[in-house]
Amino acid sequence: MTATTSTSAAPATPAPLVDATRDDASLRRFLLGLPGVDQVGVEQRAAGLGTRSIKKDAKRWAIDTAISMVDLTTLEGADTRGKVRALAAKAVRPDPERQDTPRVAAVCVYPDMVATAVEALKGSGVHVASVATGFPAGRTSLEIKLADTKIAVDAGAHEVDMVIDRGAFLEGRYMAVFEEIQAVKAACGDAHLKVILETGELATYDNVRRASWLALLAGGDFIKTSTGKVSPAATLPVTHIMLQAVHDWHGQTGELRGVKPAGGIRTTKDAIKYLVAVHEVAGEQWLTPDLFRFGASSLLNDLLLQRRTQVDGHYSGPDYVTVD
Repeated sequence: MTATTSTSAAPATPAPLVDATRDDASLRRFLLGLPGVDQVGVEQRAAGLGTRSIKKDAKRWAIDTAISMVDLTTLEGADTRGKVRALAAKAVRPDPERQDTPRVAAVCVYPDMVATAVEALKGSGVHVASVATGFPAGRTSLEIKLADTKIAVDAGAHEVDMVIDRGAFLEGRYMAVFEEIQAVKAACGDAHLKVILETGELATYDNVRRASWLALLAGGDFIKTSTGKVSPAATLPVTHIMLQAVHDWHGQTGELRGVKPAGGIRTTKDAIKYLVAVHEVAGEQWLTPDLFRFGASSLLNDLLLQRRTQVDGHYSGPDYVTVD
């Protein structure tokens, strides 16, 4: 991943952003001073983007692009090494009968399964991501969150998905959340950090915007909507706000940061709506797995079926792909 790089030499972080993190009062002033979100406007724009018609070659390209952006995930208490190996095999060859099918971006597992995933994916180019920091609730001490992160990184994880302390954020303890993200980022070493906002618990679009900027200021390589364990999870309006945040961040710093909607995206039609939003809100350069991901394992099955339809000219039932 190259999420924090730019196509040209990145300028120094602008003074207003540096000043914003100087102390608690400065950070609060910056976050509360962000423009409010026009709820009607953002929902109308998101709905409008979802009506775009994508056909023929463009649809085939969109399907392949979406496949390459999937983080194939298993995060269950009953996960076994065998299940992780099977998921890894699917990640590398999503449709074994169609060798030109793109591999997915990453396999995401709990920290204790990272070593198994790393071994199974060695040399494939598919990244290993690990949730950490007391996922999904995050209700544990910073020491345990950092230890959780270290376990994942030491086992070879390329990416770490952390959850923010939503309670602290909703209480307005922004500096506490900022410092926790910074600490986890430092513990990641060379691994990239995805910061999960759990937008379904943030209550307002204004809070989503503030949490997005807070995560970017603290060094998150990606901002991610949700754990997939809380409803609502990813939505187009929320993703729109997060895409706007990374677009504006790039405009001010020259740095490219990514966005990952997770949970509730199940169909090819849904995925294409999100790709249109990426293009229209953030920009074409975000249409890469380095800067946009789908946290939606069930989505892959529909993408594979629709890909077969595009290639073969007729619909193939679920018997033709591995349905998770």
